[in-house]
Amino acid sequence: MTVMETTRTIVLPSGEHIPMLGQGTWHMAENPLNRTNEINALRLGIDLGMSLIDTAEMYADGGAERLVGEAIKGRRDEVFLVSKVLPQNATRHGTMAACDRSLARLGVHKIDLYLLHWRGLIPLEETIDAFETLVGKGKIRYWGVSNFDVSDMRELVDLPNGTNVAADQVLYNLERRGIEFDLLPWCQRSGVPVMAYSPIEQGRVMRHVTLKTIAARLGATPAQVALAWLLRQDGVCAIPQSGKSEHVRENRGALDVRLTPQDLAVLDEAFPPDRKQPLASH
Repeated sequence: MTVMETTRTIVLPSGEHIPMLGQGTWHMAENPLNRTNEINALRLGIDLGMSLIDTAEMYADGGAERLVGEAIKGRRDEVFLVSKVLPQNATRHGTMAACDRSLARLGVHKIDLYLLHWRGLIPLEETIDAFETLVGKGKIRYWGVSNFDVSDMRELVDLPNGTNVAADQVLYNLERRGIEFDLLPWCQRSGVPVMAYSPIEQGRVMRHVTLKTIAARLGATPAQVALAWLLRQDGVCAIPQSGKSEHVRENRGALDVRLTPQDLAVLDEAFPPDRKQPLASH
């Protein structure tokens, strides 16, 4: 049995299935004392079916990519690997060079999904052209974007090859529901998966009494309820970051949590989607 058969999945525009619950690496590789625990946590996540690993050239100034490279050594074929290019590097030549640096740090020949980290001043046409060239060279399999709002996505898909976008990675959790007003519905209609980063708001959401109450009734943890709330939606995957094995196991347990319509109504009342908010970026 393969890893992909052991966990729930979402579907990319290509038809390929990827894990609905993956692992993020923002803020990892920043303290050398945590390195062994972080590598062990990533490896455990792969064992548990959370084989989508997200990183970026920005994280720890390349250190997170090196950490991921060590964690997946000998297991590359088990992992769906995501990384990102910084907007200031996203010229045609700069994107190619940044990808080569990321490949070297990761110790791999190919990145599965390569994202523009957020929108900058470089024309999107130029970045897309570089992405398409990287696909042609076999250095990346798919490309996508991060922190793009609906107006950016509409502009993107009107450009040559823009409809090849494979995902939009954005901040999304119970406390940050602004994408539900137009971006999430647009992505769902267009078949573009949404990758939710900071899905438990870096731990802050877990302190809410409503989450604690629902979690206690379900025999779950507040983090699992927050993740389950995200993962119930079509075309949404989540990439919680955890450098500790016990938290990785806890995150994996979210896939077994089933929220009732009453639970969802209570969460809507506690975390109302009251307004559209500008997208954050990291």
